[in-house]
Amino acid sequence: MRSISLFATLAIAGIATAPAAAEDAALPYELAEPVDIGLAPVGEAPPARYFQDSDIDENILLPGARTDDDDNDRKYSRDYFAIAAGAMSVPDYNGSDERRILPAFYLRGRYEGFSFSTRGTNFQVDLIRHRRGQKIDWKFGPIVSLRADRTGSVKDPRVDLLPDRKMAVEMGVFTGVTKTGVITSAYDQIGFRVVALKDISGRHGSWAASPTIDYGTPLSKRAFVGISASMNVYGKGFGRYYFDVDPMGSAASGLPVYTGAGQKATIGKYTLGMAGAYALSGDLRKGFVLIGGAQYGRMGDRFADSPIVKDAGSADQWLFGGGLAYQF
Repeated sequence: MRSISLFATLAIAGIATAPAAAEDAALPYELAEPVDIGLAPVGEAPPARYFQDSDIDENILLPGARTDDDDNDRKYSRDYFAIAAGAMSVPDYNGSDERRILPAFYLRGRYEGFSFSTRGTNFQVDLIRHRRGQKIDWKFGPIVSLRADRTGSVKDPRVDLLPDRKMAVEMGVFTGVTKTGVITSAYDQIGFRVVALKDISGRHGSWAASPTIDYGTPLSKRAFVGISASMNVYGKGFGRYYFDVDPMGSAASGLPVYTGAGQKATIGKYTLGMAGAYALSGDLRKGFVLIGGAQYGRMGDRFADSPIVKDAGSADQWLFGGGLAYQF
C-alpha cells in the first residue's frame, strides 16, 4: 500500500501507500479536477502503508489533462479519468530517519459533475457538482482512509521491538473551496481544504484533522508548478497509540518511557511542498505528463519529543517523488 503523494497532479500523483506516515509522506501533488475554462490543476498523493496519513500534504495543485470544451450546451464540467504511477522516497515510519523507496499509484476522475479520487490509501467523493466554466469551486464529501504506520517491521531495531500497530480504518469528511484566475492568469488556482477523520476500527480510537492551502499556476502549455502548506492536528488517542512508549515497550526496546504525545490534542506535523509537471505531448491538458515533487515536514513538539523520533528518528521529514501520468 505504499505509494506516492507528491506527484498526483503532475501525472504521478497517486499515492497508494499511506496510513500514519503516509500523510507526512504524501506526494506533493495530485491530479486536480480539470477546469472547463482552461488548464486544470493537479494534486498530490501519498505512499501505501506510510503515505496515506493525513500528515501528508495532498493538495499541491498541478494541471489536469483534458481536451478543450466546445460543448456550449453542457451544464456540468466534462467527464474525465486520470491515472498515474511512479516511485517515491519516504521515511520508514512517521518520524523515522530511515528511508524507503515505494511504488506510487493514483486514480482520479469526474462523472456528471461529481468528482472522485484516491489519495494514498483513502478514497473520497465530492458531492458538490462542478458546473461548466465556474471559477469558484466548493467541495464537500465523505472520505474513507486506511492508516498503516508501523503495521509491520521497521528498519530501526529499537522501534521494531515495540508492539506493532494495527491498521486503522478512518472515516470522515472533507470540505474546501478553490478559486480559479487569481494572480498570474485566468488559469492559476488557489485553494483551501480541511479533512477531518475519526477512527472507526478501535485502533487509536481518536481523530485527525488537517487544513491545507495550496497554489498552482501554468508556466506555459507544457509546464506547471504548485506549492502547498498544511498542518496536521491529532487527538490524544492518536498520540498515545503511535508516539507514546509505555513501560513494557521501554523494557523491550530500551527506549525511555514517554507519555507526552497522548496528554492532549496537539499539532503533529507541519508540511511545505513543491511540485511540477511537464507535458510530453506539448499540452498539459491531455496525454502523458512527467511529474515530480518534494515535501518537507517538521514534527510538532510533543511528537518530536517521542523517543521513536528524538532518539531513534528525526523531527525533519523529507519526501521526494516522480512519475508519469495520463489523463483522458
